[in-house]
Amino acid sequence: MSQISGARMKFPSGKDATLIDVLSFCYGLSETDVQVLVALAKSGAKGTEELESDLKLSKASINRSLNKLLEMGLAMRIKESVNKAGRPRYLYKARDYNELRSKILSDLKDCADKMAKLVEQEFTLQ
Repeated sequence: MSQISGARMKFPSGKDATLIDVLSFCYGLSETDVQVLVALAKSGAKGTEELESDLKLSKASINRSLNKLLEMGLAMRIKESVNKAGRPRYLYKARDYNELRSKILSDLKDCADKMAKLVEQEFTLQ
């Protein structure tokens, strides 16, 4: 089971924040979404059944998280190539580590730049 380390950083206010807090603020991800992302990043491509088993989460929770991660561009879906008849099986994986790291850092920088503009706008003397 892929666990999130719980590492914390401290803001100037003294408030602690975890990776979950940061990704929740920037992307609107839930703790479950982050658990799924970390599991995919640490293990490679997996099907929904494997994620359900590894994370001890419901199929509905896994599917909600996967859809959110796909929408945010943090994960991708791969059609499994099998010669069986019936519905195709999909595997999910996080973006390549360097791509994922670069995207998250770029998005966080963009967030910080937008916050800086908002501060300038609101604190500028008229």
